[in-house]
Amino acid sequence: MKFFIDTANVDAIRKAHERGMVDGVTTNPSLVAKEGRNFREIIDEIASFVDGPISLEVVSEDAQGMIEEARELNGWIDNAAIKIPMTWEGLKAVKVLSEEDIHTNVTLCFSANQALLAAKAGASFISPFIGRLDDVGKTGMQLVDEIVQIYMNYGYETEVIVASIRHPMHVLEAAYIGADIATIPPSVLEKMVNHPLTDVGIERFLADWKKAKK
Repeated sequence: MKFFIDTANVDAIRKAHERGMVDGVTTNPSLVAKEGRNFREIIDEIASFVDGPISLEVVSEDAQGMIEEARELNGWIDNAAIKIPMTWEGLKAVKVLSEEDIHTNVTLCFSANQALLAAKAGASFISPFIGRLDDVGKTGMQLVDEIVQIYMNYGYETEVIVASIRHPMHVLEAAYIGADIATIPPSVLEKMVNHPLTDVGIERFLADWKKAKK
């Protein structure tokens, strides 16, 4: 399974990259706004060391506006994946962009029907938002399971990016289901390495080593 990092913070991305945990990056307008920096500068810096897909989101609401924005954003870097909202206008844009070999990431997916439509339109990636479904009393991972099964049934090449991840169990469940990608916030990635028995084991080994040296 591939790990994308869900942030626009260059330092956090670089840290994860140095650990070998970055196969791509997802950004959105909210994440970029948090950084208080020029969008283009952030993306250029990320692209200077990340080879995998970097998702850049359009903000237009009509298909033609999305297409024009996507073409511009795609020209910024060689490894862009343009985030398009899950609407009819968005799907119209995805169809045109896929025919132009521009990679697209259909975002804000909350149903298997939406994922099926995105694949039919030619999306490179689909992003089901599992945490937001959990927030309203639904089971986000059930949606991922449904999408993975549907894509397997018909051989769709659209890759599933599990998004809106809130905790390490989301990553584990996504891997168990067989999702292609998990896009992980840096805070969750940090927690994934931790286990109390690992800490205890290290402490014991070090204590025993000190005794052995005496």
